[in-house]
Amino acid sequence: MKRIIITSLIAPLAIGLAACDVDQTKEAELPEVEVKGGQAPEFDVETAEVEVGTEEKTIEVPDVDVKMPGDAKGTPVTGDE
Repeated sequence: MKRIIITSLIAPLAIGLAACDVDQTKEAELPEVEVKGGQAPEFDVETAEVEVGTEEKTIEVPDVDVKMPGDAKGTPVTGDE
């Protein structure tokens, strides 16, 4: 049992290390960018009015009585059927 546990822990690690080897061969360099002039767009936005509030309400819910059988007969359901 101990052997199976150790194998199941080491195997994914070994596969992960052997899956790929990445070496960076060149450094990244960002381009030089110069921005002059221009204008940002302008918008007129009309939003809807929203009124938020609270109110108290009493809601009637049904009474539920659960009667458990004293001694169940038959085979229990396990989900493997």
